[in-house]
Amino acid sequence: MTVSILGCGWYGLALAKKLVTNGFAVNGSTTSADKLAVLAAEGLNPFLIDLSDKNANYDPAFFICDVLIIAIPPKSRSGEGVEYVHKLQHVIDAIHRVSVKKVILISSTGVYSEQNMEMNELSDPNPNTQSGLILFEAEELFRRQTAFKTTIIRFGGLVGPGRDPGRFFAGKKDIPNGLAPVNMIHQDDCIGLTFAVLKKDAFGHKLNACAPHHPPKFAFYTQAAAKAGLEQPAFLPELREWKIISSVYTGKVLGYDYKISNWFDWLA
Repeated sequence: MTVSILGCGWYGLALAKKLVTNGFAVNGSTTSADKLAVLAAEGLNPFLIDLSDKNANYDPAFFICDVLIIAIPPKSRSGEGVEYVHKLQHVIDAIHRVSVKKVILISSTGVYSEQNMEMNELSDPNPNTQSGLILFEAEELFRRQTAFKTTIIRFGGLVGPGRDPGRFFAGKKDIPNGLAPVNMIHQDDCIGLTFAVLKKDAFGHKLNACAPHHPPKFAFYTQAAAKAGLEQPAFLPELREWKIISSVYTGKVLGYDYKISNWFDWLA
């Protein structure tokens, strides 16, 4: 099986390594010419791809694959909005040209607004932030397609190599909403869930991807800071807007068991 991974960043490259180890042929994309050698060294077939409106340029051979995985999150910090949706439209145009039949779109639980309740894939996300609205519009772009099947995976907050949660709030004071539950996922489970979709041929689904343990922010981040040997943060003991993201499909469709299912065990 040939898998093309559009966006070989923190998650995409780690996933690519897993797939290569398991005998998959992997095409990997980057926007940096300097990174092509890095991808090749990991056993990938590297491609330089630019999907920006002004400079859209790509080799159609990248899209000749059994499954396309799209792992290019919007650059929220730089205010990327409409441009992100346009990028994904370029991707859809390329998919149609080479007739890709199976797609995995990496999204985020940021599509869900904080409605003070537990929510799953059957809940109305009702996004109310700019980033949430952009993500939801991107998802809708793929849900409307009929020429190929898309599984959308919504990752929670990402932790793992290079993303130590102990650093997120270390030393900060009076952090609001300290009693709000966290919705996090480890890189190992990001990869495990994606691998399960491929192995189960589970296309045409929406999947929420969060560890089933949702401790309050103050407990999770203070323990994470302590483990990292950093100054502990101080949270306000309050519960404002919150959400718990769960899934009705990761077990039912994938039969997946989380590798990191209890954050306190992982932090111990």
